[in-house]
Amino acid sequence: MEATMKDMTDDIAGQVIDILARQAVRDPADIDPDAALETLGIDSMGLVEIIFAIEETFDVSVPFNANAPEAGGYDLTTVNGVIDAVRALVGARGA
Repeated sequence: MEATMKDMTDDIAGQVIDILARQAVRDPADIDPDAALETLGIDSMGLVEIIFAIEETFDVSVPFNANAPEAGGYDLTTVNGVIDAVRALVGARGA
């Protein structure tokens, strides 16, 4: 079962990177997981579009204050931060 969970989280990462790549108009292979969204050319409006795509793709609801870690939200400033947030949201949905 552990391998299945790893496959699922790898799939989440791949899907999130695809969403970010579409928004940044880049090849997914060129998306560095440690990159800041800003360096990819993704601004606040782009982040809103990414959130809509995440909600649709993963059937989750991203909270209004999702980009406010200090208020219990997530760090949506980096690729890895977005991946971690989606993993948490998908995990909470399954709980």
